[in-house]
Amino acid sequence: MEDVTQTLTKPALKIGPYAVDPPVVLAPMAGITNVAFRQLCQEYGAGIYVCEMITARAVVERHPGTMHMMTFGEHEKPRSMQLYGVDPKTMAEAVRIIVGEGLADHVDSNFGCPVAKVTRKGGGAALPFKRRLFADIVSSSVKAAESAGVPFTVKFRIGIDDEHHTYLDAGRIAEAEGAAAVSLHARTAAQRYSGKADWSAIARLKEAVQSIPVLGNGDIFAADDALRMMAETGCDGVVVGRGCLGRPWLFGELEAAFAGREIPAGPSLGEVARVLRRHAELLIEHDGPTKAMRDLRKHMAWYFMGFPVGSELRRRFAMVSSLDELNELITHLDHDAPFPADALGPRGRQGSPGKVTLPHGWLDDPDDNLVPEAEDMHSGG
Repeated sequence: MEDVTQTLTKPALKIGPYAVDPPVVLAPMAGITNVAFRQLCQEYGAGIYVCEMITARAVVERHPGTMHMMTFGEHEKPRSMQLYGVDPKTMAEAVRIIVGEGLADHVDSNFGCPVAKVTRKGGGAALPFKRRLFADIVSSSVKAAESAGVPFTVKFRIGIDDEHHTYLDAGRIAEAEGAAAVSLHARTAAQRYSGKADWSAIARLKEAVQSIPVLGNGDIFAADDALRMMAETGCDGVVVGRGCLGRPWLFGELEAAFAGREIPAGPSLGEVARVLRRHAELLIEHDGPTKAMRDLRKHMAWYFMGFPVGSELRRRFAMVSSLDELNELITHLDHDAPFPADALGPRGRQGSPGKVTLPHGWLDDPDDNLVPEAEDMHSGG
């Protein structure tokens, strides 16, 4: 308890000019953290809520789908966007467009994606191995953002695999090149989302990076996990990803925990149904009814995790095609069913560990700063 009290009395987290209280960041998740889901989460608690990942090249080319993804709610502040890129010039140009046109107030960068289609071309979690290239990207992006006073932050993983840890170098480089904060997902790319996050790596990064905030990410599935991570590692804030899938109210629980208040009880199934309907309405506002209901389907298993819903009703929810149909299905739920105690664990993709796919010869020279051809992908992937 003593450690948790110390955590609660730490100085408030600041990302550039923005105070982040509680010190909680919603991780960008492809296909999840659109403006509708972010607004839903924000209705429960304060923090920074990051847009789905945007590719730098798509910004420069003004890809219509990407520009639609770069939508923020009227009350979002700061408006936070994550960029993916492998070319210092393209990243800097994308940042210049974003800050020059007032499209966001905070720009994060993705050097943690473990997906094969990204790493096989040198992007995501593969890139920090190339120290000079990584430094060039951070430096050029920071300079482009500084002109408008917009903080640029960097997120990465422990490394490629257990033989190639990059996080301490990445943290020191990001700090030296002017990043406003760094975030560590405490897994290697080889782990993907499997196994346990190694929080001791967050503590080591905090010791190595002194002048800017260090945020921890990995295995925060309940408010107590966030307090424990900060107490055990000394990190300045937490990044929440899969733990909030189907549980946007987690941000209310986090706000209560960091304020030292009693954590509210989990919602009944009736309350979950209300949240689900609210999610549908917000998606319809953003994307129209057809795309919205198709997008909502993937959230159903997360919302109903552990609840007594029944296989046939679950199947019908997973195929819902209209708001009227959703309303009708909701009438079949047991609205008094309490929140299940076994629904607080891991959710979302986990998969299994595996060999990371890399470009030929990628590991030969960490100081090679040649730009890989890794940006021929759509935003959000």
